[in-house]
Formats: sequence, C-alpha cells, structure tokens
Amino acid sequence: MGLLRRPKLRPIPEAVAYARCHGERSNDIIRVTKLEPRRPRYQLPVSGETLRQAFERRLAGRDKSGV
Repeated sequence: MGLLRRPKLRPIPEAVAYARCHGERSNDIIRVTKLEPRRPRYQLPVSGETLRQAFERRLAGRDKSGV
C-alpha cells in the first residue's frame, strides 16, 4: 500500500490570493438607501423589564422554600 502524496503548492502573489478570495472588483454603482424603522407587529402585554423582575421574584421565592 503506497503513501498518498500531495502535490507541492507554489506561492502566489498577494493580489492573486485576494482576487481568489474576494473576486475581481467591478465598476457597479453601490447606492446606500435609508429604510424607515419597522413598526411593531403587535403590542406585547409585558415589557422585558417587568418579565425580568417577575423572574427574579420567582427565583428568590424558590430559594426560601429550600428546593
């Protein structure tokens, strides 16, 4: 059973390596547009802060019960 040998890689210039990774530059015009902020889909009955406080109260109550 023979050993598998990989062919030796030759060094390439930095510009060639960049072109292989990122592609060639094009003269396409890039236009930046600003979008309006998204509106909420629906109103939530509880805020994140209220939810966090309720969770802390539950944790504190669990410590007292010894579970």
